[in-house]
Amino acid sequence: QVQLVESGGGLVQAGGSLRLSCAVSGRTASSYPMGWFRQAPGKERDFVAAISAGGSYTNYEDSVRGRFTLSRHKANNTVILQMNSLKPEDTAVYYCAAKSSRWFSGRYYLTPTDYDYWGQGTQVTVSS
Repeated sequence: QVQLVESGGGLVQAGGSLRLSCAVSGRTASSYPMGWFRQAPGKERDFVAAISAGGSYTNYEDSVRGRFTLSRHKANNTVILQMNSLKPEDTAVYYCAAKSSRWFSGRYYLTPTDYDYWGQGTQVTVSS
């Protein structure tokens, strides 16, 4: 079993920054491909960013590319989503996810159904 715990959400003005963390724990200490998704009220859960197991490869949704940065810190088994230049349309609940099975080195994964474990979510609200 793998547990994911997100933190770092909150309320920020447009143009501000937030840093979301996802702490990974469980029966193994292996690195997994990880992803961040977000879900606004009444909408589907959408891809935000993904990172390969080794941390060398990342991908971003077009609207966040250049503003968000995803990184992983193996020493404490944490994945960080640094969000800068936030916009009101970034408002959503943000979820981190881990793919613990059938993954390949050097690959990232872009759809919710790719992932096996999810955190509880953290609210991000950007005011205009």
